[in-house]
Amino acid sequence: MSAAALIVIDAQESFRHRPFFTEEGLAAYVDRQQALIDGARANGTPVVQIFHVADSGAFAEASGFVTTLAPLRIEPDAVFRKRRHSALVGTGLDVWLAANDIRHLIISGIRTEQCCETTARHASDLGYAVSFVSEATLTFPMTDAAGRLWSAAEIRSRTELVLSGRFARIATVAEALADPKEEIAA
Repeated sequence: MSAAALIVIDAQESFRHRPFFTEEGLAAYVDRQQALIDGARANGTPVVQIFHVADSGAFAEASGFVTTLAPLRIEPDAVFRKRRHSALVGTGLDVWLAANDIRHLIISGIRTEQCCETTARHASDLGYAVSFVSEATLTFPMTDAAGRLWSAAEIRSRTELVLSGRFARIATVAEALADPKEEIAA
């Protein structure tokens, strides 16, 4: 068995300042994300917070929005800043995981189909066991090139479809916390 870590990706105020931001689903996300954070803390699973940063706009450090999304409460064991979609590119997260003998990642955060999914795929390809807690992820409606509006629920379902059994185990908060140190084969 190897140790697990909860990865909380981009749960930051920056999103409130983007034109696509909507409150739809936010309360449910915050509830599930907080339950996952609190459960990880209670069972001794390290909590890692990831912030996305950019040179300008709402994701720039100077904006003041690269802070934890309110009202989430998180006291992370480690904090990393990223400039790419995967939290494993250029952040030092991989070094921290290796130093702490962590081989199982519990993925949560914002946006479901972007940084969360990308990190899950990347982690799987690197040999990590991955539990993807989609109920503790948040995304926003998107319009495709043909003009079809995809709801957040449809995007989440699509992410679960493409990750499940290939890159990750899709887990509820309770399932992810049940035995976080047990290595889950993707």
